[in-house]
Amino acid sequence: MSSGFTGGAPDFYNSCGLGERSVSMNNNPQGPYRQQVPRILLDPSNQIVQRRSDLSGKRSLAEFQAQHQQLQQPGMGLLLRSVKQRTYQHTSPISPLSPGDFPASITPEIPSGRYGLPLLHQLRPQPISLGNNVMVPRNPNLSAATYPNFPQNRGAVQESEPESEKKIMNRLQELEKQLLDDDDADGEGDGVSVVTNSEWSEAIQSLISPNQKPISPSSSSSSTSSIASSVPICPKQSALEAASAICEGMFDAAMESLTRLIQVANAQGNSEQRFAAYMASALKSRLKAAENPPPVADLYSKDHVMATQMLYDMSPCFKLGFMAANLAILETTSSELSCAANNKYHVLDFDIGQGGQYVNLVHALGALLNGKPTSLKITTLADPSNGGAADERSKVGEILSQLAERFGIALKFNVVAHKFNELSRDSLGCEDDEVLVVNLAYKLYKMPDESVTTDNLRDELLRRVKSLQPRLVTVVEQDMNTNTAPFSTRVSEACAYYGALFDSLDSTVSRDSSERVRVEECLGRKLANSVACEGRDRVERCEVFGKWRARMGMAGFQPRLMSQHIADSMRSRVNSLQLGNPGFTVKEEAGGISFGWNGRTLTVASAWR
Repeated sequence: MSSGFTGGAPDFYNSCGLGERSVSMNNNPQGPYRQQVPRILLDPSNQIVQRRSDLSGKRSLAEFQAQHQQLQQPGMGLLLRSVKQRTYQHTSPISPLSPGDFPASITPEIPSGRYGLPLLHQLRPQPISLGNNVMVPRNPNLSAATYPNFPQNRGAVQESEPESEKKIMNRLQELEKQLLDDDDADGEGDGVSVVTNSEWSEAIQSLISPNQKPISPSSSSSSTSSIASSVPICPKQSALEAASAICEGMFDAAMESLTRLIQVANAQGNSEQRFAAYMASALKSRLKAAENPPPVADLYSKDHVMATQMLYDMSPCFKLGFMAANLAILETTSSELSCAANNKYHVLDFDIGQGGQYVNLVHALGALLNGKPTSLKITTLADPSNGGAADERSKVGEILSQLAERFGIALKFNVVAHKFNELSRDSLGCEDDEVLVVNLAYKLYKMPDESVTTDNLRDELLRRVKSLQPRLVTVVEQDMNTNTAPFSTRVSEACAYYGALFDSLDSTVSRDSSERVRVEECLGRKLANSVACEGRDRVERCEVFGKWRARMGMAGFQPRLMSQHIADSMRSRVNSLQLGNPGFTVKEEAGGISFGWNGRTLTVASAWR
């Protein structure tokens, strides 16, 4: 086996009396030695004993003694050993350190080629005594090493001192154990010691940090799992991942994301947990509609209608939208009726609900007129197929009439059971000396458009309103893109919108309020219908304000800018509702006024003519 010394191998063998002799190791004849490039061997692959590729093997002393007896010249007392070169193509799975990570101050200077490395090659900074005045030099460069006490003819020393070789061999055996970490105390003379990557990494780690315990794979994996389990689950992120998986048809992955969402869902918890509960229910309806049917008919139930009116009264963003519309009505009509002897207002409302908006209008109108004779006519539509709807609206009219009488306002309340295509000024009972105003507050989003049916009831309603020639049309709508948007986009919009809405309710109503529970159940039905339903079943079809502007423009309406007075009045209302919480916002947006929570717009009020 050829020497692994760097540069000075021929000189070293010449000094031992070998000259240009070819040395045979492992019965593999080699050619004469020739000058080598430093640290590079001629053919190291031919000099390695066949071993398992997954083990780092090394010969025992018994093998070297047998090999020593096969040498032709007994005077050569040099013991060679073959050590498989360790390569680090990747870091250890146990330790993140690799040999390249150690600074030069703690890294031993071991030549890269260790095939045929002489045992006398020093690996420690201090000289090692072998007995009989034989010293291993400290200088690692053996080509420049000198051996003043090393005999040129080793055979002469063996004849004169027969016991010295045995002592040296014992000493070399001890040195072999020290340098190569051989531990034969177990008595297993297998001749091969296994050095695994983990043992090497732990040994190096112990040298760097003696007091640090080595990291085992089990502890590492357990710590990783504990860290992963401690990471909080984001409900919105889980919902988006489930929606993406549903779109791709990966229903198993969707169920995994839905399971994570359910883990943080709690209908009695904080606002985020409550939102997660209703979003999880909506996604369940999307995945398994047969087991969890989405709400469709429930949106027309009496309980849902009542809960919706409670939402309008409870949420400042919805309530302020009504107030902004009322102020726009009063500003427009007061300038035209200032010279008239009798102020006559006529408001057409397509969805009056419980009449909460007109309670505020009556109060504002009474304060504005200062006793001047005023009449207010309110006309609302009832579904002809639902006979009970007219009776419910009549009760609302009675309450409003009693309130108007206190302010000296003559109120007339009419319920008309007509379809949209039957509307006209005559059918509504409009008079020439009255100012007609149409209020479309939270009405248009429930009307199907061209994406649902060719009838396009949304545009048909706007055309009918335009034909009535009103002085003003007020529009108040939720600002959310869930009409023609695809499923994944609707889920993203719902997460942003309803997440902010649930959070805003948390700042104004206590969590144990029974009314809040009903309102949140109402929002849960609206959310589920928007996410889980398609086609005609999807009633919740909100638009962003930009799309409402485009649709109103196509219907022939011109925007009427909300005045600065209305914006300032809304801001003062918000400040009175803040109670130390600056979450609610009021912004003037493209002629309208938007109301939101922490930067997310929830409702927008606008006026048209």
